[in-house]
Amino acid sequence: MSGHNKWSKIRHQKAVVDARKGKVFSKLSKKITVAAREGGGDPEMNPSLTMLIDKAKEANMPKDNIEKAIKKGTGELKGAAALERVVYEGYAPYGVALVIHTVTDNRNRTVAEIRNILEKAGGSLGTKGSASYIFGDNMEPGFEVPLEKGEYNGVEGLINELDDHDDVVDVYDNLTKS
Repeated sequence: MSGHNKWSKIRHQKAVVDARKGKVFSKLSKKITVAAREGGGDPEMNPSLTMLIDKAKEANMPKDNIEKAIKKGTGELKGAAALERVVYEGYAPYGVALVIHTVTDNRNRTVAEIRNILEKAGGSLGTKGSASYIFGDNMEPGFEVPLEKGEYNGVEGLINELDDHDDVVDVYDNLTKS
């Protein structure tokens, strides 16, 4: 009777989809927690929380997860680790500036992991202000770095690897979009 079990055929596809959803839910949960901590847990009085709740609903995030993240941010949930926003700046290969926004419960672990990812790709972690001067208030770069196809793909891979990290919320770069 082998080959007649439907679950054996779809479980691998489901695992991939579930992993992708879990990563999205994790990032949204962290953002909701920080927004609730900074602006309060009432969505009517906190526009950034309202926006994030709408994004979570679009991603089909369960209501319980949203409520738990809000309670975590307002301090109603006991035993929850305090999350904080941390911004890291650095450079990818070829002089591409990076500003990396994170939400973490452990600064030391996050900075070590970010530094490792950058150095492995030939980049470096900078100090505060070393790359942010390139970006305006709306995080639009003042100038862009044009690269050839092979160079572009390498830097784009680094940016994707940073973006895939659990603690990273946003990565801004001055890479010429092609």
